[in-house]
Amino acid sequence: MAPTDPKQEAEEPVVEATEVPETDAPEQPETEAAAPAKAKPKAAKVPKADKAETAAKPKADAKKKPAAEERQLVHAHAKYVRSSARKARLVCDHIRGKSVTEARAILALTPRAVAEDWEKLLNSAVANAEHNHDLVGEDLRIASITADEGPTLKRFRPRAMGRASKIRKRTSHLSITLSPKE
Repeated sequence: MAPTDPKQEAEEPVVEATEVPETDAPEQPETEAAAPAKAKPKAAKVPKADKAETAAKPKADAKKKPAAEERQLVHAHAKYVRSSARKARLVCDHIRGKSVTEARAILALTPRAVAEDWEKLLNSAVANAEHNHDLVGEDLRIASITADEGPTLKRFRPRAMGRASKIRKRTSHLSITLSPKE
């Protein structure tokens, strides 16, 4: 067990310093070669072998997650839709939690203009599920649906006595998440 290579002698105290307390380690005479080895444990707190193990652990956990979680979530987003978020939320509240076939029927009969944008987004999400995740479009349900505010376009309209009034053309960001029926 006696190290014959000088590189192994320099690396050995680093490993012993992190694993074994200094009181249990046999005393070694201080030489010029041993002095840098004592400075290394402070700078390199974890040996290279331990770093490789800790870096590998999150990857292994990430691989286990999809196996444990069988549900696949499919997302679709529409940004800068020319409708206010408030009007879009009135429509999205009707189809939240419904199946894809029910949502399509509701959107087809909804008289609001933003219903067409929701229908396009729903069709896009179903196409993503079929093409990217090999899921059947009719066996999906809406897991979450949101309408967030986008940037507002500011315009002005001339008014009486040289004044101007502000016109706010609001936009919204629509997002939808589909998941397989349980």
